[in-house]
Amino acid sequence: MTGTLGTQRTQHGSLWSITQGQRLRYAAATLAMAGSSLLMFGAPLIAKYAIDVVVEDDLAPAAAPLRMLAERLADGAPIVAYLWLSAAVAVLLTAGAGVCLYFRGRLAALASEAIARQIRERMFERLHYLEAGFYDAADTGDLVQRASSDVETVRVFLVSDVIEIGRAIMLVVCVTPILFWMDTRLAWAALCLLPLLAIGAYVFFSRVKQVFQITDEAEAAMTATLQENLTGIRVVRAFARQAYEIDKFAARNREFRDQNQRLIRLMAFYWSSSDLVAMTQIGLVLFAGGYFIMDGSLTVGTLFAFMTCVSMVLWPVRQLGRVLTDTGKAVVSIGRINEILETRAESTEPVPPEGRARGSIAIRGLTFGYDPERPVLQDLSIDVAPGETLAIVGPPGSGKSSLIRVLLRLYPYQAGSVQLDGHEIATVNRQWLRSQIGVVLQDPFLYSRSIGANLAVGRPYAPEPELVEACRDAAIYESIQSFPNGFEAMVGERGMTLSGGQRQRLALARALLKDPPVLVLDDSLSAVDTGTERHILDALRRRKGRQTTLIIAHRLSSVMHADRILVLHEGRMVQLGDHATLARTPGPYRRLCEIQGALDASITADVAAAAGDH
Repeated sequence: MTGTLGTQRTQHGSLWSITQGQRLRYAAATLAMAGSSLLMFGAPLIAKYAIDVVVEDDLAPAAAPLRMLAERLADGAPIVAYLWLSAAVAVLLTAGAGVCLYFRGRLAALASEAIARQIRERMFERLHYLEAGFYDAADTGDLVQRASSDVETVRVFLVSDVIEIGRAIMLVVCVTPILFWMDTRLAWAALCLLPLLAIGAYVFFSRVKQVFQITDEAEAAMTATLQENLTGIRVVRAFARQAYEIDKFAARNREFRDQNQRLIRLMAFYWSSSDLVAMTQIGLVLFAGGYFIMDGSLTVGTLFAFMTCVSMVLWPVRQLGRVLTDTGKAVVSIGRINEILETRAESTEPVPPEGRARGSIAIRGLTFGYDPERPVLQDLSIDVAPGETLAIVGPPGSGKSSLIRVLLRLYPYQAGSVQLDGHEIATVNRQWLRSQIGVVLQDPFLYSRSIGANLAVGRPYAPEPELVEACRDAAIYESIQSFPNGFEAMVGERGMTLSGGQRQRLALARALLKDPPVLVLDDSLSAVDTGTERHILDALRRRKGRQTTLIIAHRLSSVMHADRILVLHEGRMVQLGDHATLARTPGPYRRLCEIQGALDASITADVAAAAGDH
């Protein structure tokens, strides 16, 4: 995996490098464009001779090959035959140019689509292997923008603009000698303003690139706001924040509109000024050509061919402004894409000995902090035997969930040692390590798929009896059977069609079906009632010995039957023992027992009082 990701920077570092693997197609498309341009230039040259023949009513100015053919075909009316032949040749040249344009479009489209697909897939792959810290600061909407809109910007540039740049350069190189061959004086008049168009296009490119970057970032901020609100729409409604969020989105939308209008104003200024330069150029040619016709040094056909050729050169050069605009957009988009592709990915170490882990966990002097200067866990040491159930309790911020994140190698630890079956986890393959651990979070994530598809995430081809067993142990089987489509029922985005307790139990069934050597329950029974909790804990006790179990919880009922209970405070271990021992020993755990015991007694008394009133 490291090798694949490591090559992406060189493959996507610039607009030139991203065409790697498709350059032959682009070369062929450019040749097809060149063929089309040369054939298109043949039509005005044919018309030049035909117009001169008509004006002078004589075949003397005619093109020699067509004149000879016309004289053979029609002795009595060779001029008419010549005009028919000229029209036929012009049609054939135009048809040939159309065929070349077809191949140009097809080859460019195949190349650009292949590159866009490759970039999307590599971005998606890269996003799956970036370090967890990257997502702590990233906006999901912005990431979606980069993987969709920015890639599309690059694709649009590659499908047309790359060829257009080659076309403009080729037209200037090929047509200039033809113009000088037809008339040197008119050639100078036709090309005198061309440098002004080219310089204007470059200045416009420099300016528009900066504006587009600001516009693209404004669009990303708007997309992020939209994505965030759609994800949290229930929270918005629960707190009656619709008006606030609508105003917030409107502000982002206005910012995007304002920046987009700046871009439009720049483009409007460029198009109007370049139109003025182009029409001035054509006016100079027309004026000079008319003057030369009056003094007899230029034919009408030559002026027509000249005007046509100049137009065919001027408009593509003028189009360079649009091309350079798209180039500026593509450069900005490539930069945003590269920020993902060049972000450091998780390291990949060799896989340790294959096979299922026993589940032995050894922690020695562990110190960890998201910010190394502010440790969350300090000098923590504990051994967990295979098959043991260890409960972890402590106030919020004591480091319970952070310990699990370290165990999963989501974040690197600064000091100490964490081992699984004697393997230092900092040196083992992350994929192997995480395949040995099943995690159920307090707010589990479910895919917008069927219940069966969500269960299959950890173990795609599990036998049906094991699937049913995992669902029964998680107390979710009866709920699934009550749905109209059973295991095929859709759960909606993030499982929102299910209750909080159903989501937790479905996530627990998913972890149990995986049957990992280490099972982690991170406050994952907080949304279930006490009866369901008792059923689940009984099922876990029946599975005792099959896996090492770590239970993070705040309710005593979830932890009191664990083999040992670890009490954390400010990242340090303050107590360790079984429930009976800790409940008798003065300390944080005993205070927790007293608080929850008093609370339970109060609730019981209130219920009894309410029953008596009735």
